[in-house]
Amino acid sequence: MTTLARRLTLFDATMIVMGGIVGAGIFMNPAVVARAVSSPAAILGAWVAGGAIALVGAFIYAELAARRPDVGGQYAYLREAFHPLAAFLYGWTLLLVSQSGGMAAVAMTFARYFRDLTSVAASDGAIAALALGALTAVNCLGVRAGSNVQSAFMVLKVGAVAVLIGAGARALPAASTAPGGADAAGAAGFNALTAFGAALVPVLFAYGGWQTASFMAGELRHPRRDLPLGLLVGVGGVIFLYVAVNLVCLRALGPAGLAATTAPASDVMRAAFGDTGARLIAGGIAISTLGFLSQGLLTAPRVYYAMASDGVFFRAVGALHPVTQVPVAAIVLQGAVATLIALSGRYDQILSYVVAIDWVFFGLTAAALIVFRRRDRQSARGERASFRVPGHPLTTLLFVAVSWLVVVNTVHRFPRDAGVGVLLLLLGVPVFYAWRRRAPSSVPAAH
Repeated sequence: MTTLARRLTLFDATMIVMGGIVGAGIFMNPAVVARAVSSPAAILGAWVAGGAIALVGAFIYAELAARRPDVGGQYAYLREAFHPLAAFLYGWTLLLVSQSGGMAAVAMTFARYFRDLTSVAASDGAIAALALGALTAVNCLGVRAGSNVQSAFMVLKVGAVAVLIGAGARALPAASTAPGGADAAGAAGFNALTAFGAALVPVLFAYGGWQTASFMAGELRHPRRDLPLGLLVGVGGVIFLYVAVNLVCLRALGPAGLAATTAPASDVMRAAFGDTGARLIAGGIAISTLGFLSQGLLTAPRVYYAMASDGVFFRAVGALHPVTQVPVAAIVLQGAVATLIALSGRYDQILSYVVAIDWVFFGLTAAALIVFRRRDRQSARGERASFRVPGHPLTTLLFVAVSWLVVVNTVHRFPRDAGVGVLLLLLGVPVFYAWRRRAPSSVPAAH
């Protein structure tokens, strides 16, 4: 019987963690945050708070990985802790909303930068489809090929961010201006909280993606050791890079200038190196988008593979290629859905659902740790866990509360968009039961 090949190392795990987080968002989202909270303290506070939330999440996922190093990662945690339906709904929204919608938007971003840099006579849709097709093919060659490409892109992405930080430090400081708009310090009471919450939406979107490394647990050589370490080192490194980028953006553009721009990274590079700098960072952003797409095609298909193995998805998606030992059908499915969404032009609408849907499952997955701790304590299995969350259960409960507060705030601020996301989530319920009726014996029982 063909099984997943355990070929990935700690370095691969760290690169996958960082590659799932660092995309085009850090080059653009500082301006979005500055428009929501305009004082420097509030802007940096949002990025620090988002980083702290991501780090606590990494602690939780690190212990989950140490306790349950299973194929599918987050999907498996939800299935074992609660019910196969919870796991299915996660995979369902991953394919239809969060992963595919995000990849479609990033592929179109790559296409625009690539066309601007090369002046190639092709449409954005065609370039996006070709990029997704090429990366899909690479990942079908095997987990080692996909991981090598992903790691190479991640190293280049770190280089692009480092160049931006250096340019911001070199640029002349912006003239001091009085902050305006709705910041968390100037607004009062409920409005202050919701303004800061609104600023956290793009921040958390920019920090999102660290959880996808858990999907690769079945292909790590030492998942109990390397996945927790990769999560902690990877998330910690990204927090450092993101806060540094925002510091130099504020230094070079000032809070008002940062809020006014639509391309903060390009403006910082132009301030330091002129038009050459702007073109240089455009190339860096294009590389970052490709790296994000590569990571998505490497990780997310393992969830669909796990779903098919459980009998709640197309059987072909659960098959492994006998030579490359990767789920080729699952990889092709992810590339195809992302391409269709990109060509349809609906990715912007789908992206607005992502934060609400993602954080519902982040909170639920963190709650799974509480369930596993109780079960493992009863069976003495938990004593063998190689990593334990500092401050549990308080830190875990805090993460659950913050996750669902993010969802509530997103629904309050963007009710229409969040409502569509919830509707797509609920549509998965009858689909799950229809699939389970087709193959009831294949679906793991709820614990």
